[in-house]
Amino acid sequence: MSIELNTRDGQVTITNDVIATIAGGSAVECYGIVGMASKSQIRDGIAEILRKENYSRGIIVRQEDDQLHIDMYIIVSYGTKISEVASNVQSQVKYALSQSLGLTINSVNIYIQGVRVAKD
Repeated sequence: MSIELNTRDGQVTITNDVIATIAGGSAVECYGIVGMASKSQIRDGIAEILRKENYSRGIIVRQEDDQLHIDMYIIVSYGTKISEVASNVQSQVKYALSQSLGLTINSVNIYIQGVRVAKD
């Protein structure tokens, strides 16, 4: 699926992969995030950390009526306050998508897939 925007100059189509990539890029910049996890690949309780080009595999973009919802699967750093990290990610993702694409995000749902010791 994609989002269609009509401007005075013409029509703009934004795919869900673009939204997911921007959301993932802004999320991993937040303090306390080790990386994005795959939404479907958890084996033996271990979540795989995705590379930069695969952020969209850890994010689901849902469109319901005229509302946009994002589900993010992340891995946090050990020793951080998970609720604060999740709140920061939600704020950052909403801000980044608002500034870069002009989209209003109705909800950003965070799913913690693992806790890892951050490498220095």
